[in-house]
Amino acid sequence: MREADFEDLLQSIREAKAIMAGTLKPARVYRGEDILASFIPDAARIRKSLKLSQAKFAKLLGISVDTLQNWEQGRRKPEGPARVLLWVASTHPEALLSVARPAPKRRRGRSTT
Repeated sequence: MREADFEDLLQSIREAKAIMAGTLKPARVYRGEDILASFIPDAARIRKSLKLSQAKFAKLLGISVDTLQNWEQGRRKPEGPARVLLWVASTHPEALLSVARPAPKRRRGRSTT
């Protein structure tokens, strides 16, 4: 590592410690609302990238197919938690799909009645 790069890294660490101690204000602050404000969800594009039917995607999101169709056709816009879920689906599809795996089947014991 070059000396100048190392010094920049040390300076960044010093600034981070000062921010954590409250003696320095951060240069930038990121809030979830700010990140989502610039995110315009395209439900159809996200669904197609996951290769899911409308019915399967709606079920995965916990919404009705009608709601999904309204989003895809631009009649309505997702808000709140639905918008966050679509952001996760578009940026980290593996996280969303991991919860869609079917749960292992439970073995039933014999009834003694």
